[in-house]
Amino acid sequence: MKRKIGVLLLNMGGPQRQEDVLPFLRNLFSDRQIIRLGPALLQKPLAALIARRRAPKSMANYQKIGGGSPIAEITDRQAAALAQLLAVKGDFMVRPAMRYWYPFTAATLQEMAAAGVTELIALPLYPQYSRATNGSSLHDLHEQNRKLGLNLPVREIRSWPTEPDYIASLASHIQEGLACFNGNKVQVVYSAHSLPQKFIDEGDPYLEELRLTIAAVEKQTGKQGKLCFQSRSGPVRWLEPSTEDMLIQLAAEGCKNILMVPIAFVSDHIETLYEIDMLYKGRAEELGMRLESSKGLNDEPQFIRALGNLVLSAV
Repeated sequence: MKRKIGVLLLNMGGPQRQEDVLPFLRNLFSDRQIIRLGPALLQKPLAALIARRRAPKSMANYQKIGGGSPIAEITDRQAAALAQLLAVKGDFMVRPAMRYWYPFTAATLQEMAAAGVTELIALPLYPQYSRATNGSSLHDLHEQNRKLGLNLPVREIRSWPTEPDYIASLASHIQEGLACFNGNKVQVVYSAHSLPQKFIDEGDPYLEELRLTIAAVEKQTGKQGKLCFQSRSGPVRWLEPSTEDMLIQLAAEGCKNILMVPIAFVSDHIETLYEIDMLYKGRAEELGMRLESSKGLNDEPQFIRALGNLVLSAV
């Protein structure tokens, strides 16, 4: 039988309009691989309660970046660029598959099955593995594949923290960002999405893989940076230092210029467009510092080549 390979770009997804924010948050907090809200029976009711409380603030933040997340549009562009790259290599169908908002994984699987796909390659758009991101998305993919009765064979690309073209893309964007400071002394700060410390204590490789990425990048840039963590919420202990604390620490040390690198994000979304470019930039200014961020990788050609390399290595 002729091979037709479905490539699923696994990502979190994001609300595209203001009215999407509440159901998106409800889906997010319903995922027990991210957070366990009491007994399994209470997960969804508690998720709905938390989502209702968080929605007004989240809606206000999304409003500041245009009303919703651009992640679906960016992932569509990544999928189209990757499909074009792979077209000369075989029969590939490339589609986004989102965990918490449209297009959901189940719908993408149904589309692929209807198109005659015979096998799947799962490519999470999270370079560093965590059970809360890659793990949850891969679990959902296998569950939907089974529930739909498709049972298509799946090859997983679990993580790719040191993929050469990915590292080269990051390094290039860092060098470009440093050039904005016209030769003045700059502190590179790597900001990654935070994770409960408990996950690391239980063996999650996220922190170790972040360090692998940073080491590979710094080998190319020759510029040392500091790692911190953003987007934490809730009363549990999170990875430290927080990005806010890092800014305060650097200001106390007399730092004047910061290049912030969104090290665990490959697409622009709320964490880059609002948190880094608005919230942290404003906080740095209050502390007497200039903060700029390196550009998102999005559908940059070298980054798309990185994704192509990963797919072809899994065929």
